[in-house]
Amino acid sequence: MRILGIDPGTARVGYGIIDLNANIYSVVDYGCITTKAHTPLEIRLGEIADDIEELINKYSPDVAAVEELFFSKNTKTALSVAHARGVIIEKIQRYNIPMYSYNPMSIKQALCSDGKAKKIQMQKMTKLLLQLSEIPTPDDTADALAIALCHGNVHQNKLLYA
Repeated sequence: MRILGIDPGTARVGYGIIDLNANIYSVVDYGCITTKAHTPLEIRLGEIADDIEELINKYSPDVAAVEELFFSKNTKTALSVAHARGVIIEKIQRYNIPMYSYNPMSIKQALCSDGKAKKIQMQKMTKLLLQLSEIPTPDDTADALAIALCHGNVHQNKLLYA
């Protein structure tokens, strides 16, 4: 199963593509879609949409896992990220890719068995599970890989307990 993990944003959208075969994870690709600061939101959203479509066409994921939004203070940022998440979801749905959403606490629970794990714990676990030589940077990329791993773990648990 090929999993596309996405950490939505407007300045940076982290993505991670992993394969899960016989309980073994392997990294296909990861990185960040970046948009320029001070660019109108509608331009940024168009760029994000185009880049997500390019990833889908290049890697043909079987499923997509997208982080749910969690914001406690900055409403303006929350709204722009929500727009970006909407554009991402639309592209995933347009290609009929099953999509799953996970909140930050669920992702931490799936990888570290602790819904309140620190970011560095998540990054180290991602590095370990994917047998990477170093923690992926920037954080958005590591988060996207963690989201993909989260879905892989949830999927495996469903198979075990079905």
